[in-house]
Amino acid sequence: MSNANRPVHEIRMGRIKAAIWENETREGVRHNVSLSRIFKDGNSWKDSTSFGRDDLPLVVKIADLAHTWIFDHAAGPMDSAIAAAGVSASDDAHF
Repeated sequence: MSNANRPVHEIRMGRIKAAIWENETREGVRHNVSLSRIFKDGNSWKDSTSFGRDDLPLVVKIADLAHTWIFDHAAGPMDSAIAAAGVSASDDAHF
């Protein structure tokens, strides 16, 4: 099986999962994230992109971890400039 259709990284906590996809562009590597909720329907496992109220705290945590992973593994021109300036993901503006 080819890795072309597989995420470059996955993060899972409980029923919530983030799949991080890597895309080559003219400007360099870019990442996208798919968030899903895993559930069992009878004997088979399925996933959904719909989240209930009680799922949202984990969605936020998983999204934050995906964001951190992307910053730690990014190598695009803008990311290289940020790294050269000595700015880390933890230096982002907080609001």
